[in-house]
Amino acid sequence: MSLEPNIPYTLLSQALSKNQLIVNPRKQEKLMHYLHLLQTWNRVFNLTTITKLEDMVYLHIIDSLLIQPYLQGLRYLDVGSGAGLPGIPLAIMHPEHHWVLLDKSSKKTRFMTQVVAELKLSNVEVVHNRTDAFHPQHSFDSMVSRAFGSLRLLIEATAHLLNRNGIILAMKGKFP
Repeated sequence: MSLEPNIPYTLLSQALSKNQLIVNPRKQEKLMHYLHLLQTWNRVFNLTTITKLEDMVYLHIIDSLLIQPYLQGLRYLDVGSGAGLPGIPLAIMHPEHHWVLLDKSSKKTRFMTQVVAELKLSNVEVVHNRTDAFHPQHSFDSMVSRAFGSLRLLIEATAHLLNRNGIILAMKGKFP
């Protein structure tokens, strides 16, 4: 997998360093390949409103990785995954964890399926479904969400998906 010339590797390296995130070169390459795919698909499918590369690095990759210390267990669910955030960056960082990326939008699940195939992420399953209609065989240890709606809606819609000691990590932006 080679880096595309329009995506400067140093931008990601500097952002990771600035945020005290240690990522080996192979995983950095996968993160950059993911951003390249996101930029390419976004031109046609409008997956994200964030289009400037520097913003994508900080607001997509760095923000996703900053929740790593709070993850628990081995089975994770990214609810309303959209373009695969934060699930794909976290799955790249933690190949030992099983990730399910759940979204109701077929264009977004098609994109995530392509990313999983190109990056060879054997620890990721993409599911096209609504949260209330999704009933997996096994519950999850941790659930992450970035843009699902209110906390109340998130909890009500996903209570059946967490195991007894499961946790929800809701990335809701700045404290009001």
